[in-house]
Amino acid sequence: MTAVLGESVARALCADWAEQAHTLPRAARGRTSADTPLRELSHWAAGLRPQHVPCRVLKLAASQVLSQIASIRAGLQHPLGRKLVSAFGHPMQRDPRQAAGVFAALGSWLNLDDTAYAGHLSNSTVAVPLAFAYARQLDGLSLLTAVVAANECAARITASATLGPLRGQSAVHTHLAGAVAGRLHCDRAPATLFENAFGLAFAMPNWPLMRAFLASDARLFNTFTPVRTAMDACDAAYAGLRGAPDIMEHSDGFLARFATVPLPQAVAKGLGRRWHTDTLSFKMHPGGPGIDAAVDCAAEIHRELGALRPEDVAEVVVEASLYTLFAGERAAQYVTGPGSPLGALVLDVPYPVATTLLTGEFSVDDFSSPLLDDPDRWALAKRIRLEHDTDMTRELFLSDAPFGEAVREAGDLAVPWLRGFGGDELVDLVGAARADDRDFSRSTKATGARVTVRLTDGRTVSRTRLIPVGAAGPETRAGHADLVREKFLSVGGSQQVADTVGRLHRMRPRAVRRWIETAFLD
Repeated sequence: MTAVLGESVARALCADWAEQAHTLPRAARGRTSADTPLRELSHWAAGLRPQHVPCRVLKLAASQVLSQIASIRAGLQHPLGRKLVSAFGHPMQRDPRQAAGVFAALGSWLNLDDTAYAGHLSNSTVAVPLAFAYARQLDGLSLLTAVVAANECAARITASATLGPLRGQSAVHTHLAGAVAGRLHCDRAPATLFENAFGLAFAMPNWPLMRAFLASDARLFNTFTPVRTAMDACDAAYAGLRGAPDIMEHSDGFLARFATVPLPQAVAKGLGRRWHTDTLSFKMHPGGPGIDAAVDCAAEIHRELGALRPEDVAEVVVEASLYTLFAGERAAQYVTGPGSPLGALVLDVPYPVATTLLTGEFSVDDFSSPLLDDPDRWALAKRIRLEHDTDMTRELFLSDAPFGEAVREAGDLAVPWLRGFGGDELVDLVGAARADDRDFSRSTKATGARVTVRLTDGRTVSRTRLIPVGAAGPETRAGHADLVREKFLSVGGSQQVADTVGRLHRMRPRAVRRWIETAFLD
């Protein structure tokens, strides 16, 4: 168990030192020629302590914890989530390794999980520290620091393979890194254990099959499986097994198989100075890329027009970036109505937009009966079509997440990947991109949408949103605590838990255990 920081120390940590220089872990002070990116990352993560983390980043991590708890609660309430629990147990169970996998699975498959540059981090980077902080009886500041360490490791390794065939939730290798770092930081493990566990976890990285991902309930395993693999890798490292320290960049290693344009330099770039946690986007609606902004716009239109009937609507046009269209087109072939597989439905755009136009909101309850069976929703969904907006695609790639920073890092080497994703038109649209030294403290994620409703009486109403509610940007930086509080309460979370998350960094071990129990045990 870690030593408990007194309340006065905790106050000092969050006083006014966010932009000050601190003593950094060894890896952040420079590297030797013998270091590999993974070794450098391991030394940095093993040495990370609360005083190294800017206050704004710790506050983001606290919001991330509450937001992901809300996602896990939503997963628990869904019929498929209850089936998962019947198979593998409730997340509040004795074995933290098993609990971590269940936490991860429940929080991921409704696409209500938080994202960053790069990856759907929270499914492992919050789930695993939650399980181990509870089991190891850690104080709140240790929990938050473990979340940050896991975020930074998982985001960097995911970023190194972002220009590849797997993206978003299909990039499940994110959770090999997040789970290893989250557990070992809770254990205060030495750097050699981090390095070996990373090397062992990435020896056989998971590769999901899109048929199963979209057409079956296997989506529930998209984080469960890699987190379980990571737990085995940690156990093996503790027993003395060794991993390859150059598994990332070797010609027979991870990036050679998982990246079209490998970016090994991203693994350790800016450690201790450049915080990927700053790029967090909080999911306020379930569903895949681009759904958020479209639902936000549909909610505004509903507030103006009031209740609609399908017969009132001539057509609805949703304009969005190439990324939204790409995901929507992959899902559309599987979405045929109320019996559609959930794996495809969470990536569909017409159904959530139709639901929001009719009801004014969209929540996880809309993915199950009886709401999912409402014929009016499906009748209106048939009147919705998607169109590409080139300006939104340009803004998407000017953002840091989900691709922009990787494209800048790759420079001219990104051209083949861009051409494969969107053809020569996308290459011309993005133009010349070069890496810079941005620190992510002003990060954005512009996954925008425009929703235009043309009514049968001749009226037209349109709304546009470039950065969705909760996505990385100035509004979220200013108000993330309020946003995630709203999200948590909307899934039946305890008022007490919501009221005290801002004091999580001051909580002693016993208080942290009670806080976690109250969050999940209604």
